[in-house]
Amino acid sequence: MNYSLATLWHERPRFLPGIMAVAFSAVLIALQCGLLLGLFKITSIPVDNSSADIWVGSNQVLSVDLGRPIQLSMMSRIAGDPRVAKIEPYYQAFASWIKPDGGSALVIVIGSELDDGNMGCVKELSPQMRDALTEPNSVIVDRAEFSEKGLGIKRVGEYAEINKVRVRVVGETKGLKSLAGPYVFCSRDTAKLLLRNMTPRDTATYFLIRLHNPADAKAFSEEFNTKYEKRRDMDVMTSETFSTRSRLHWLLKTKAGIALGYTALLGLLVGAVVTSQTLYAATAASSKEYAILLAMGIPRRKVTATVLVQTFWVGLFGIILAYPLVHALAGLGRLASVQIPLPIELLIIAAVVTLVMSMLAGLVALRSVRKIEPMNLLR
Repeated sequence: MNYSLATLWHERPRFLPGIMAVAFSAVLIALQCGLLLGLFKITSIPVDNSSADIWVGSNQVLSVDLGRPIQLSMMSRIAGDPRVAKIEPYYQAFASWIKPDGGSALVIVIGSELDDGNMGCVKELSPQMRDALTEPNSVIVDRAEFSEKGLGIKRVGEYAEINKVRVRVVGETKGLKSLAGPYVFCSRDTAKLLLRNMTPRDTATYFLIRLHNPADAKAFSEEFNTKYEKRRDMDVMTSETFSTRSRLHWLLKTKAGIALGYTALLGLLVGAVVTSQTLYAATAASSKEYAILLAMGIPRRKVTATVLVQTFWVGLFGIILAYPLVHALAGLGRLASVQIPLPIELLIIAAVVTLVMSMLAGLVALRSVRKIEPMNLLR
């Protein structure tokens, strides 16, 4: 091992491209996966930012933005359960936003209760914002949509139309973007008016439930789904289950998700090919040194082990170099309002995958060692 490190140091101009190739692969994998996580985390924002333990929606609802109306009378099935602390209706549906200049945009209207114990308001809505939403026909949108290309408004206080109803923007959030359309937050009464055609009277899009003991959520959902399985008119899910379902739907069943997943896989393959070819070239360039070792009587298996150890160190140094670059590029992304989450689990997985790729590249490079004939190379 000491010999391998010494070789790497003395032959660093030769192995530096290999280290850079590994670093490139690690950066590519981490950023692609982080970007994928960030984009599809957006799809479950209403669920992840609520305080509900249980979401009740239409039967087999695929994603939080695809909910269908369910009868308010169905609340009575659940409200009487002793484990339920609170239940409230929640409204969400697509709507047409008419800009002040006459243009239009597709938005997602979200209406919920506004009291301090509510479950549906996203955490970014402060008490002051919720107070502002008590004004009839008032809404709050994300700051990123304040532009001509967005929702056509420039500041808080301006007016627009949603489904032919005049609304006033009374506040703004930050970082609550959506893939399908901008989120528009409002009170439950305002949402019922704006979505009157999509969500008829005496219906809601979801019921949100808070349990006395959140640990009962999984058993609670399984019990009710089994009990009303034959009716097939509602789906009871834990918040975690619904969040995961929404993300997987966008990842596996939408063109955008499939394209991003394909891009991430392509980045992995490109990194693997670049790493393999670079390490193969570095190993092949050392053929004479390996031939000398073989001519001195060093067993071929030890030479092979030396190549693998060198590959390991090249991979490790490449990963160490990659991580500061990953965080720097993620920081630049945040400046451009692109969220790239880099949880420690993702970084560990990226490191393991990159190191495995490096070792596999080393195994490919061993072909050049196996073909070494000392007498031919030392002539």
